[in-house]
Amino acid sequence: MALAIYYGTGRRKTSVARVRLVPGEGNVTINGREMKEYFGLKTLELIVRQPLHLTETVDKYDVIAQVEGGGSSGQAGAIRHGISRALLKVDIDLRAALKKAGFLTRDPREKERRKYGLKKARKASQFSKR
Repeated sequence: MALAIYYGTGRRKTSVARVRLVPGEGNVTINGREMKEYFGLKTLELIVRQPLHLTETVDKYDVIAQVEGGGSSGQAGAIRHGISRALLKVDIDLRAALKKAGFLTRDPREKERRKYGLKKARKASQFSKR
């Protein structure tokens, strides 16, 4: 019997996540480690599980994610985006709920580039009269 595996790619800031949904009991593995071990914050774990809770598929699929780039918040958002895209391949009828919650939209906000003469993108050095 062939096992159904659903793939989804998620992106957020500079993070890219390759997500696989495999029928199982709801385990989330990120880069070969358990989610609790990978993310220190409970809020990041909630972000990752949001699409599964919304579609009521928490205990139906195991999530296996490979994520790289960016920080922990961007990686959590990328995994959420990837899970949402993979859930679409499971059942296209979930699209309305996922779209309404905003999980299918790629967040376009990126870090602004640094400009010459300034310390950061907009921060100038302190003004000195003399």
